[in-house]
Amino acid sequence: MNLNDLSGIIVDEAYKLHADLGPGLLETVYEVLLCHRLERRGLRVRRQVPVPIRYDGIEFEEGFRADLIVEDAIIVELKSVEQNLPVHGKQLLTHLRLADKRLGLLINFGLVLFKDGIKRVANQLPSTDSLSAPARPE
Repeated sequence: MNLNDLSGIIVDEAYKLHADLGPGLLETVYEVLLCHRLERRGLRVRRQVPVPIRYDGIEFEEGFRADLIVEDAIIVELKSVEQNLPVHGKQLLTHLRLADKRLGLLINFGLVLFKDGIKRVANQLPSTDSLSAPARPE
């Protein structure tokens, strides 16, 4: 399954969850239930995954956590806030770079229109869009 197909499943399940529950609940509720829905679709999902900072041969544990990592390929950052802010995209890009992942989804369940709460963030996404062999910059 390629990253586009996988991200499509994630967005589809998030949309259904938003349709069922509506906007504005606490982020943790959406996290637990989205994880359940994705696992029910047969996907491997990890919640609250520590994302360390690695620099100069040292690993620093600074408390960064990815809300969800799906199939060890896509980081999903969940929000339940009244408006999207640029810092949310920066947060996801930071997680992508530190975890060496290529694609992330920022999903804000706090908005009335679900489509307004979705943002796709790429970190040097390879042209093949494959899960198995991410391209490395040379």
